[in-house]
Amino acid sequence: MNPKKTALVLIEYQNDFTSPGGTLHDAVKGVMESTNMLENTKAVVQKAREAGATIIHSPISFHDGYYEITAHPYGILKGVVDSQSFRKGTWGVEIIDELKPEPGDIVLEGKRGLDAFASTNLDFILRSKGIETVALGGFLTNCCVESTMRSGYEKGFEVITLTDCTATLSEEEQQFACAKNFPMFSKPMTHDQFVDELSGETVSEIEGRGYTA
Repeated sequence: MNPKKTALVLIEYQNDFTSPGGTLHDAVKGVMESTNMLENTKAVVQKAREAGATIIHSPISFHDGYYEITAHPYGILKGVVDSQSFRKGTWGVEIIDELKPEPGDIVLEGKRGLDAFASTNLDFILRSKGIETVALGGFLTNCCVESTMRSGYEKGFEVITLTDCTATLSEEEQQFACAKNFPMFSKPMTHDQFVDELSGETVSEIEGRGYTA
């Protein structure tokens, strides 16, 4: 894997999800703890930066009133509106301090739905920079991460899903997404496996140490 042609996309590491007091934190904190996603993500971001990979942040945000989406939302976006989450100008919408963008990072603008490609210039950025491999972490495993994974797959990128850098609403949903859906549209890896491949170790060397995808 060539780090110069690899991007790590961090989806919605924002206070409303990630931090105590966030509007949606209680819904995801159980799986966050079981996957150890925050510590794993901090580790993989550091290693990816050191290797020369591109770090891309993909936050979601809305103005008060949620005028950017339908007047009658349903499903997951209704939950966002009902909980008054990710409102511009609030603490909840901010990217968490532990993963604040650094010089050279890219912060996407315009994400209003599930797929990080859909309403942003993510595809343009990736192709402009010659990116071939896209690794994904964030929230929710079976929602925004999965939607972005499917789009990346269909656009021809090599997509890697970082199974221990994701979280969702229940262990059942987490396990099903990682075991059944991720392998259909990506190469599921732990953050350690991804770092090993990024640093040039072969798959046989990784497997020899007992890791599995």
